[in-house]
Amino acid sequence: MSYITLLTNDFGKISQYQKANGIDILEIKHRLCAASISLYGGQVLNWQPVDQLPVFWLSDRSIYQPGKAIRGGIPICWPWFGAYKDAGNHGFARQIQWHLDDIKLTENEVVLVFSTAGENVSPFWPHAFKLVQKISFSTDFTQQLTIENLSVQSVKFTSALHSYFNVSSPKNTSIQALNNVLFDDKVSLLNDQKDTLTNCVGPLDRIYHNQSVQQIKDIGWQRTIEVKSTQCEQWVLWNPGRKIAESMTDIHKEGENEFVCLEAANTKWLTIAGHESITLEQTVSVSANSNVTPR
Repeated sequence: MSYITLLTNDFGKISQYQKANGIDILEIKHRLCAASISLYGGQVLNWQPVDQLPVFWLSDRSIYQPGKAIRGGIPICWPWFGAYKDAGNHGFARQIQWHLDDIKLTENEVVLVFSTAGENVSPFWPHAFKLVQKISFSTDFTQQLTIENLSVQSVKFTSALHSYFNVSSPKNTSIQALNNVLFDDKVSLLNDQKDTLTNCVGPLDRIYHNQSVQQIKDIGWQRTIEVKSTQCEQWVLWNPGRKIAESMTDIHKEGENEFVCLEAANTKWLTIAGHESITLEQTVSVSANSNVTPR
């Protein structure tokens, strides 16, 4: 595998290599963290602060091929979330090429800016657009997605930052701030439900109507992952469970026991006026015992 060094200094190094089928990956090694991003889909694949466990989960069976989505990390669901007409799930942003526009490698963080633009990318969403993604890797993680409407007319979209969080097991995991919050259940097809979740064992597929800060508490690895969002009106909680995961060729055996998806989302249509933009953001921080050993 041939690596190209994009930037190096006393604080770290950023390299690029081709994974397969023309899929280019950026590899980040910094004094405070390690991470990687696919230019295909503009997708964060992993992030691991120093002395911590990996924060994002990535399937061993992820398919690195144009036209396919990469299973794990943070796929960007846009310009629609979930199923839409006959267009398939989660839009096209996670299956098109992004471009690296800028890199900053400083003592305290790595900041990368990516963009992609187009028009008539899909017959189901033909509008002219530009997406700009700014990502900061350090001991914390920040992801901003700016959506620019390049059309004269208003456009509508739904979206999600589809984060796969690495956990010791969904059965060891709880998200207390979602207890007794109204949710729509895509498994039972019942809306406006409330309950208390003692764990995150699937099948789970819920849209919570809540914007508060969330904490994924993992008693197995004795750590808490805190997630905050801006301009995202819902949280989506998903784990496929064993039966569904076994039917998904890009999830490795028992992979469903290794992650919980908590997604900063807008599942209801939002409108952007012509030549206007909106920025979505999430930040992630981790607190863990220093004696936990990465697997």
